[in-house]
Amino acid sequence: MALRPAHVNIKALDAAAVGRFWAEALGWTAYSAGVTTYVGPEGGLVWPHPVFLGIDVVPVPDPKTPAKNRVHLDLATTSPSHRAELLQRLERNGATPVDVGQGPAPWTVLADVEGNEFCVLDPRDAYRDTGPIARIVVDCADPRALARFWTKALDWPPHEVTDIRAVLRSPRNTGPYLHFVRTPDPKSAPDRVHLDLLPHPGDDQEAETTRLRTLGATDLDIGQGDTSWTCLTDPDDHEFCVLAPS
Repeated sequence: MALRPAHVNIKALDAAAVGRFWAEALGWTAYSAGVTTYVGPEGGLVWPHPVFLGIDVVPVPDPKTPAKNRVHLDLATTSPSHRAELLQRLERNGATPVDVGQGPAPWTVLADVEGNEFCVLDPRDAYRDTGPIARIVVDCADPRALARFWTKALDWPPHEVTDIRAVLRSPRNTGPYLHFVRTPDPKSAPDRVHLDLLPHPGDDQEAETTRLRTLGATDLDIGQGDTSWTCLTDPDDHEFCVLAPS
């Protein structure tokens, strides 16, 4: 038993505008999927995508707080010219530079049109086959502990585990990496960006949710009421949802 990431969930005041931004950023398409805006590869709405990890932008009434998001995306580039073109395109579409204390770094930290931080990486061989999203980066207090939880939750093998960071990826070696990075900053606001997970065909949502609780997940009440998904937090208090099989 294991779950698979369905998409990255981003909360937004203007879901359509944030969806358009990310579609331009990734070279994908923004689809109007009910009240949300789904961003995925061109060619029609495929959810969940078998290779890439899409973005589901969900409208909410509250703006992002000034606190840095504890989950963000890093974008891959394939060459210096591609990186320069991407940075120019992002700026034209409303991205703004952000100082999160990164100092001199080979990556560029930006924010989208509603202030959600993300990074544009320098070209790296490790991310040549990930698609436009190189990795999902999660700030945490204990990378080793989170790697243990998420390895079992997703059945994703670890590529690296240290006291400073842990790296996981799908056993098929497709799509983005999942990076856990040790940071001293505690949680100060509800998560603006989180993962939504989906059971594999034939697996049971409630059984998977029960399994996650035995691994250390905790039920989360954000006023969602009676929904088809279950809200949880991982052992470091990162929010995520387990969706009902479609």
